[in-house]
Amino acid sequence: MAHIPDGVLSLPILAAGTLAGAGGLALGIRGLADRDIPRTALLAAVFFIASSLAFPLGPTSVHLLLGGLVGLMLGWKAFPAIFVGLLLQALLFGFGGLTTLGVDLVNMALPGVALAALARRFIDAGNPLRSAVLAGATAALAVIVTAALVGGEIALSEPAFTPALGIMAAAYLPLAVIEAAVTAFVTLYLLKVKPEMIVAPASLGTVA
Repeated sequence: MAHIPDGVLSLPILAAGTLAGAGGLALGIRGLADRDIPRTALLAAVFFIASSLAFPLGPTSVHLLLGGLVGLMLGWKAFPAIFVGLLLQALLFGFGGLTTLGVDLVNMALPGVALAALARRFIDAGNPLRSAVLAGATAALAVIVTAALVGGEIALSEPAFTPALGIMAAAYLPLAVIEAAVTAFVTLYLLKVKPEMIVAPASLGTVA
């Protein structure tokens, strides 16, 4: 449950998440050049579709986040891409909520962006296998950080939900493995056919 619905989080958490999400969104839009729009739109669509498909897992459900992959391919531009997907999901399907949009954006975008910024310098088209493994590890860790953020926000807002957080956290572990495999495969493929999409120019992880 990475989409947090309305009415769950406390006002301070909502305010902090909204401010942080707005800041990330502003940085992403600021660095968005005309040449980046097609790739950003494509990944927004991929995120929208992938994270709309929820799979039941015990008493909860999980869906792909793709934060690591989107972070690797877009840098800070992941914020506007994921924001569009989350907004459409909230309006069309009732996933998450409008008051929690900023918090959900931070939870799903920031881990991937931050971890990708560290990993990107070691991703090399000349060593695709090592790079794919690193990308997969980045994606898996992004899922774990997202789970920690969601759990922490819920626990701070409503302690009564704390006993259920362990079940939710366990559901993220197989998701982390799946995301690692997907991201590693996509990275390996792109490094062979279109490395510029994953080996970013120097400006991709920074604000232009």
